[in-house]
Amino acid sequence: MATPDAEKAKSDTSFTQTAFEDDSKIANVLLSDEFDPDRGKSPEEKAAIEKKLMRKVDKWLIPWLCLLYLLSFLDRTNIGNARVAGIEADLGMEGHDYNNTLTIFFISYALAEPLTNVALKYLTPRIFFTAIIIAWGVVMTLMGLVTSYSGLLAARFFLGLAEAGLYPGANYYLSCWYKRSELGIRTATFFAMAALAGSFGGLLAAAISLMDGIGGRPGWAWIFILEGLVTTLVGFASWWMVFDWPETARFLSPEDRVRVQRRLARDGQTHTSETYDKRHITAALTDWKTYAYAILWAGNLCPLYSFSLFLPTIIRGLGYSGTTAQLLTVPPYAVAAVLTILVGWAADRTRQRGLFNIGCVAVAATGFVMLLASSNHNVQYAGTFLAAAGIYPTIPNSLSWAANNFEGVYKRGVVIGTIVGFGNLNGVVSSNIYLKSESPRYWTGHAVVLSWQLAFLMGGSVFLWVMLGRENKKRLNGQRDYLIEGKSEDEIRFLGDVSIHSTRTPPS
Repeated sequence: MATPDAEKAKSDTSFTQTAFEDDSKIANVLLSDEFDPDRGKSPEEKAAIEKKLMRKVDKWLIPWLCLLYLLSFLDRTNIGNARVAGIEADLGMEGHDYNNTLTIFFISYALAEPLTNVALKYLTPRIFFTAIIIAWGVVMTLMGLVTSYSGLLAARFFLGLAEAGLYPGANYYLSCWYKRSELGIRTATFFAMAALAGSFGGLLAAAISLMDGIGGRPGWAWIFILEGLVTTLVGFASWWMVFDWPETARFLSPEDRVRVQRRLARDGQTHTSETYDKRHITAALTDWKTYAYAILWAGNLCPLYSFSLFLPTIIRGLGYSGTTAQLLTVPPYAVAAVLTILVGWAADRTRQRGLFNIGCVAVAATGFVMLLASSNHNVQYAGTFLAAAGIYPTIPNSLSWAANNFEGVYKRGVVIGTIVGFGNLNGVVSSNIYLKSESPRYWTGHAVVLSWQLAFLMGGSVFLWVMLGRENKKRLNGQRDYLIEGKSEDEIRFLGDVSIHSTRTPPS
């Protein structure tokens, strides 16, 4: 039999969904005692309920998103494994052709990303994620049927277009479920799948390439076909596995839906039912932080894509080939996956994401210096471990840092899409710096990656850490009080993270 509180929460749920049509009343409605399903309970009881609730949310959201990103990164980088398996010779590719197939992916990928989060908001996560996953799964499967270089170029272009929405969309989606202090470890766990994709991809490619000749198709074609078919099946399953927003999630009770929304409101997060207003878009595109994070993100993405696309090539340059080269890509990725999660957890606890970025850059830079400075194959292989250990943790750490410093689902969505879209343009750089003529040392590639890390990632992290710390001090000292003087409630709400009420100390 339902308790009076449970019945009250059920009726409150339907009421709040109506009330949220006027999103200026969101926080007031959510945080009022009248709509607290746990009023009358002790702090200890409330803490236990919340802990159980978030375990449930984690169980339903994180594993599936991790699987989706594992498949995404596997499908975009398996061309590196296909190269080792002989795709260039079979398709008559010469000179810079391989680099062009990498470049065209990032052109469509980067151009589509800025608006994907707006599309996600309009279509709902369930429709959006299901559609893009099926689309890129089909493209990947068909890539295994190409018989020419031009066909491969076309397939890579459409693959980039289809995959563009997943990473910014998933990060935006998670920020609508979790508090700022909880986002880092979830994003890190999600992104660790990119490292596991590299590790798993090497093992999988080594096994699938043994199918060479079956059905009249070469081994590299079967890598694309089998991995594409798996992605397509997962895409169809996403219709039942992906949930929309907290207030409509099928796996939550009416009381739990209210609890999730209340804890987000206490954290200063705007509710997912925020109505569209062009001022959100303008606010995102005129905020200096958007462009500071975009520059920082460039320092993340150039090293990431360089490493993930060319590690098999680098290993081959050390004198290994075939299955051995595929398998030697596994250990560096495994180390990166573990460190990505550990850094995400530590950054959540300390709220010093800028300092963690700086430390990770130092580790990765050491790895690339080893690759540049030594011709010893053991030293170079050790350098790939340090490179992976420093590159991968900064990706979720940086995006969590950005998400933490923008309020409002539309503003945050546009900002994340812009940051990630700009960053992925650097995939064009990554695609063209590892030159076949420089094998096995790849001076240009290693030097450019090292420069990007130091100039953009290290420099951007230091700049933002200093500037956000200075801004927080000014807010605490009352030097930003003038921002809300004489403004209506609606105008203050649209200030979002610019408002003095958005203070976060220390800068996270």
